[in-house]
Amino acid sequence: MDTSSQNNLLYRSSKYYLLLPSYFWVIVFFILPLILLFTISFASKQTYGGYEINFHLDNYARAIDPIYLKIAIRTFFYSITTTIFCFLLGYPIAYYISFTDGFKKVVLMFLILLPFWTNFLIRVYSWNTILGSYGLINSSLISLGVIDTPFDLLNNYISVNIGLLYGELPYMVLPIVASIDRIDRSILEASSDLGASKYYTFFNVTLPLSMPGIISGVVFVLIPTLGQFVIPDLLGGNDSFMIGNIITNQFIVVRDWPFGSTLSVYMMGFVMIPLYLYLRYSKLSLNSVIS
Repeated sequence: MDTSSQNNLLYRSSKYYLLLPSYFWVIVFFILPLILLFTISFASKQTYGGYEINFHLDNYARAIDPIYLKIAIRTFFYSITTTIFCFLLGYPIAYYISFTDGFKKVVLMFLILLPFWTNFLIRVYSWNTILGSYGLINSSLISLGVIDTPFDLLNNYISVNIGLLYGELPYMVLPIVASIDRIDRSILEASSDLGASKYYTFFNVTLPLSMPGIISGVVFVLIPTLGQFVIPDLLGGNDSFMIGNIITNQFIVVRDWPFGSTLSVYMMGFVMIPLYLYLRYSKLSLNSVIS
């Protein structure tokens, strides 16, 4: 074997060696925990919180009980409404930021990222002082004489949706900003030069070209919201629990790991649906660009 062949062989081998840390991380911290979780879902809970793996489907049958199906439907409802509101509020923000230049754009991006500098629990819990019976909103309205008794803004559907919207909004804004920034401004100028109005240009040029960012934002908001449990726990009541709260309760309080694992497997299965659609859309978009 000549020197050039040896160098090519070493080069190809070195690429795989460089990937070994990534393979190790994915296998140890992702694949193996998923295999363990899937295996435990077929186990039986023991008297004092342990489990015995005996490979039965009782947990999967129990998970489709109407009680848990109701909570699952509520979870999907929260996730979908949060995603819709994040898009309706996040797209105008992203659009304004993308068409702003200079230092002002830097400041706006800084304000979007600023909440990430504070602990998530503190940010969520602060809404108690805003939405509570004697919080900022009710106290201000009472002092102004608008109302006599405080509104019930906490521990209900409204407070949970506000918390979810607040927590997930940046994940919708950032990918849309990146997508709009990649749009060639000469295309928008050409549309205007050809007589198209601003509204026509937006709905027929800007919005379709920013669709990759919209799809990414939907995935980044929808999937984390499906597994959310902190916000419903802090801002919602017993009627606002999501499936993430039930899973957390099974692992930490009830100590029923097999059933908690089963609910987690179901949830991961549902999460794979938007992921599959996202990957399929990305593949179709890439093929259209190549062709």
